[in-house]
Amino acid sequence: MSTLGSFIWSIADQLRGPYRPNQYGNVVLPLTILRRLDCILEPDRETVRKLAAKYDNPNRLRIEVKKATGRSFFNTSNYSFANLLADADGLADNLADYIDRFSPDVDVFEYFDFKKEILALEKAELLREVITSFKAVDLHPDVVSNADMGDAFEYIIRKFNEAANETSGDHYTPRDAIRLLVDLLFAEKDADLTESGIIRTLYDPTAGTGGMLALAEEHLLLQNPDAKLSLFGQEYNPQSYAICKSDLLAKGHDATNIAFGNTLTDDAFKGRQFDFCMSNPPYGVDWKQYAKAVTKEKESAGPYGRFAPGLPSTSDGQMLFLLHLVHKMRAPEDGGGRAGIVMNGSPLFNGGAESGPSNIRKWLLENDLVDAIVALPTNMFFNTGIATYIWILDNAKHPDRKGLVQLIDGTSFWTKMRKNLGSKGREISDADRTKVVSLYADFTDADPDYSKMLRNDEFGYWTITVERPLLDENEMPVVDRKGKPKPDTKKRGTENVPFTYGGSTAGVAGKVDVIQAYFDAEVKPHVPGAWIDWAKAKAGYEIPFTRHFYKYVPPRPLAEIDADLEKQVTKILDLLREVEG
Repeated sequence: MSTLGSFIWSIADQLRGPYRPNQYGNVVLPLTILRRLDCILEPDRETVRKLAAKYDNPNRLRIEVKKATGRSFFNTSNYSFANLLADADGLADNLADYIDRFSPDVDVFEYFDFKKEILALEKAELLREVITSFKAVDLHPDVVSNADMGDAFEYIIRKFNEAANETSGDHYTPRDAIRLLVDLLFAEKDADLTESGIIRTLYDPTAGTGGMLALAEEHLLLQNPDAKLSLFGQEYNPQSYAICKSDLLAKGHDATNIAFGNTLTDDAFKGRQFDFCMSNPPYGVDWKQYAKAVTKEKESAGPYGRFAPGLPSTSDGQMLFLLHLVHKMRAPEDGGGRAGIVMNGSPLFNGGAESGPSNIRKWLLENDLVDAIVALPTNMFFNTGIATYIWILDNAKHPDRKGLVQLIDGTSFWTKMRKNLGSKGREISDADRTKVVSLYADFTDADPDYSKMLRNDEFGYWTITVERPLLDENEMPVVDRKGKPKPDTKKRGTENVPFTYGGSTAGVAGKVDVIQAYFDAEVKPHVPGAWIDWAKAKAGYEIPFTRHFYKYVPPRPLAEIDADLEKQVTKILDLLREVEG
């Protein structure tokens, strides 16, 4: 637990009464950010004020401030936490002035609608008390590291979401899951990442509060202190956007690379591609309100548009983000890109043959874009205990991995937490993470109990329609004008025929031979008069993850069960005798 986070959240107790618990975050989050920025800017405040008096041109001022302080953001107000409380009557106006005089890249307080909160706090006669409390907390990076600040933000947001009772789809990714995703994402490129002076780009289209971006950078710098990672992200929740941008500003990043808006309807980085992409999109959240815009884009963008392979059901938008990530990976001819995405189980198998989701899987697998899929332990997230999976995508696979997908069962690699955080009762420790990453690295030599290597075509199947003849009252087939038997629609059935049935490696090309062999062996002996309606045969793809790791556990011997029952019966009889006695 973050002690700083719990201390900051305790300040919210002062709001009790005029504010409901689900509104505390509207005050605590922006003030935490304001105090963090205030502490960072404090040492150079006089320098910046002098420069502001000297240069009217905002662009020139930005350049001069950057030269003098090393930071791209600044504030030219005469107010700060150091002197805000000196003018009791003017506190609200002076605080508003302080917020207004940040450089244009600090637009975060607009997204919190914080001026409205200042007026509400003043009306409730709480403004002075709350500002006094925040002034007492030193949040300078020398005192509170970026990692500790990140933990504090994480704690405050979780408390805020718990109070607001957020849906489990729009949740936020715990750090242990992000660390594993980052390790897997960088696993194939680790050698490249240790070159000196290397510059890489990382993009998150569902940036949230910036946790994925921050941890990915942290990981890279641990390996190579000379490396530079340019971070890009887009977020549609105003408060999450404000936190993400503030966090990056505080760490000296170019905050203009964090964009506000909906990635699905308005890609802020159109035409740009990245070395690494990562995302944890909302699970099971419908995209009906964007369906018109997404469908229009699919139709107008043609075969190379981001949604060209297909559209999932409007009840769950995860696979739209999956397609979007593929579109944002650096092209193979430019060195290729890798992407990691955390999703629930439905994108593995939802939708029948030739449905939108099946067509998306077909496109990903036939283009050899899926590198690995890792099953995570359950109860990993703060507000949902569902099963989740990390997909690793790569458009320039290592030659050994071409044509293959690695499935890793990481469900048993977890450590029990001392105290549950919401639904999260398990975490992936450093040792657990090392085991999973080793399975990935060991590739074909990995323990087959936890890792399977499968060819792309092993996920393909045809759904065939099997017809049986319609019979008249004399049990004779009814025929049409051409003398062909009419099908009995009530007895119509379907069968799923794996591409690899009978050991075939021909993939889609083996269609007729494989289907006929399957029909002759598996259907005809049981239904002699049946036939295949070839016009209705459809190709589909699914990834039946759990089936590949299923272990048959034989039932206990009957004698053992009988002995147990005998023991229980004896126990019950003894208890009854005691009662009677």
